[in-house]
Amino acid sequence: MTATVLAPPPRVGRLVDQFELGLDAPICLTWELTYACNLACLHCLSSSGRRDPDELDTEEAKALIREFERMQIFYVNIGGGEPTVRPDFWELLDYAVVHHVGVKFSTNGFRITRERAEKLAATDYIDVQISLDGATAEVNDAVRGQGTYDAAMKALANLQAAGMQDFKISVVCTRHNIDQLDEFKAIADSFGAQLRLTRLRPSGRGADVWDDLHPLPHQQRQLYDWLVANGEKVLTGDSFFHLAAYGDPLPGLNLCGAGRVVCLVDPVGDVYACPFAIHDRFKAGNIRDLGFDHVWKHAPLFEELRSPQTGGACAKCSAYDSCRGGCMAAKFFTGLPLDGPDPECVKGNAEEALASLDRGALPGSSQDHSHTGTVRNAPVGLTLGATRTRPTSACDESPVAGMV
Repeated sequence: MTATVLAPPPRVGRLVDQFELGLDAPICLTWELTYACNLACLHCLSSSGRRDPDELDTEEAKALIREFERMQIFYVNIGGGEPTVRPDFWELLDYAVVHHVGVKFSTNGFRITRERAEKLAATDYIDVQISLDGATAEVNDAVRGQGTYDAAMKALANLQAAGMQDFKISVVCTRHNIDQLDEFKAIADSFGAQLRLTRLRPSGRGADVWDDLHPLPHQQRQLYDWLVANGEKVLTGDSFFHLAAYGDPLPGLNLCGAGRVVCLVDPVGDVYACPFAIHDRFKAGNIRDLGFDHVWKHAPLFEELRSPQTGGACAKCSAYDSCRGGCMAAKFFTGLPLDGPDPECVKGNAEEALASLDRGALPGSSQDHSHTGTVRNAPVGLTLGATRTRPTSACDESPVAGMV
């Protein structure tokens, strides 16, 4: 992939400074193939469950793959929903490989049979990521659904037996699994896999459980210390750059890449600046109108995100160069200004703003594809309650409780 920036680069500066201006193609593009899912995970950021009848058909999906090839996109992270439930998933996977598009796909593992694992192990340009949100069935199944821990373990065993290399275990960090970080690493090592940790975002159904699942303040520090000790062997996808204000930056770019080096294409072809901000406010266009290349290079939203940023209130903070103001999606869905501090700001700079928010004015999801009926494997949270309360001080249980 060429690394041409879309605006003149600064004469002198770090690589991160040039990335903020945007590249001529995203380094990593997330493509949600379908909103259909056989599960109903409590924290699903896309509120998946039901298939959207207007999702891209097979030929449209193949045309998009060819466009990815022309743009020399480094790799595409395919998700959902559960991508493997789409009837043409394996056909599209093969098509991407033929067209030199690397694919990493995320799955709950239910359909990673021994036969499928052997096929994946024999295919170039494919990486597999198994979702696991608890190092024990009790913790995992409370979020993802009954039997999902066993399904993930079986999928991991099938991939290992097939000789698959470098597959991943993907963990969304929650209040209930932070104490299991060493156990997650041990599980990954036992299967010859690599551990990947990501941040819980208050988007989609994640907004409904944010108060109950969000790591507590002391757990944020616990996570940071663990990543400092293990970060070279653990992937994070730059999820935790807001924690860099504790001290040394974590491995990675440590910036919000929304509309600059990453974006998302959803099942109906809508392009969003951020995989964690599936909301009309961050919709840049639709590939059915002018194509993905045009949206990426010319959408007004992306041009706005690539323009020089002032840093807002965070610019006065001594840690701004480290945390860059935090996560855009986390701020938006908790009602905070985009140029303000992250709701999890480790300096406590978001506390006053959070306390003054109007609960009724918080943004909700633009769409919801959740199942309308009973789901077989439905999760039952460990401590999920219906009442939300806003913290009054940094000493409360969570500095972001009651934000949504």
